[in-house]
Amino acid sequence: MQKLVAGLLLVIVSQIGYAQGDLLSLVEKNDTIKRERVTNAFKSSRVINGHSIEFLGKGVLDVRILHRFGEVSSGISNLFGLDQASMRFGLDYGISNNLTVGVGRSNVGKELDGFIKFRPVAQTKGPGSFPFSIVLVSGITLGTQPWTDTTRKNYFTSRMDFYNELIIGRKFSDRFSLQLAPIFIHRNLVQLASEENDVYALGIGTRFKLWKRIAFVADYHYIAKGLDKKIYKDPLSVGFDIETGGHVFQLHFSNSTGMNEKAFITNTTGDWGKGEVRFGFNLSRVFTVGRHH
Repeated sequence: MQKLVAGLLLVIVSQIGYAQGDLLSLVEKNDTIKRERVTNAFKSSRVINGHSIEFLGKGVLDVRILHRFGEVSSGISNLFGLDQASMRFGLDYGISNNLTVGVGRSNVGKELDGFIKFRPVAQTKGPGSFPFSIVLVSGITLGTQPWTDTTRKNYFTSRMDFYNELIIGRKFSDRFSLQLAPIFIHRNLVQLASEENDVYALGIGTRFKLWKRIAFVADYHYIAKGLDKKIYKDPLSVGFDIETGGHVFQLHFSNSTGMNEKAFITNTTGDWGKGEVRFGFNLSRVFTVGRHH
């Protein structure tokens, strides 16, 4: 009898151990299904002109060269715009995976610019996922050209302009991403008394992957209020992203000359319908300069 009881106890203990092991394997299997951040909605922190919902990694430095030629409609005498050039040189740095700062200098208007970009919410997939990313951008520009009118009292603050932007974007599939970006710009000084200091616009950016390393991108800003639409046009840029290792090389056409938010939103006069567009390229090269986690 004692042997029989001992045998039954051994069987029961072994079955309990087997059941616990089976339950543990189920728990471990469920733990592998975790919420993940959706990445690569765009291949750069910029669509073309405007910011994208993408961020640099922590400790990553992005050296950006934006180059834009003259108007294609200028004809063969100007080599269809290639005889002229405008550019912006910028340095962007990832303080964290959700916080980037950047500075730049444009030869158009001799402007310095700086921005801070923060992502409070990222698009995720898996349990408890969130369907889109939310990004906040705040920037400042500073003109350095000599004053055109030296007979009046000119203030340093008159050289400054500001912008604030909210970007809402989503990667719908491996091929297609879309974002909307309402933006507010305040100019401390305008050229004419009839002009408004505050400008409101709505940006739309999209990316469609064509091949493994090539994607079509478009960047459009609708000017809702603050500018004379008979003079100023909505900036529209279209182009292609080409991935080459650590580089993202972009070829595009745009009706804007300026390459910071204040410049391309408030100073675009080129008309696509009249062929007043410019060929250009953006080059981005990233370096890991800080400790990456």
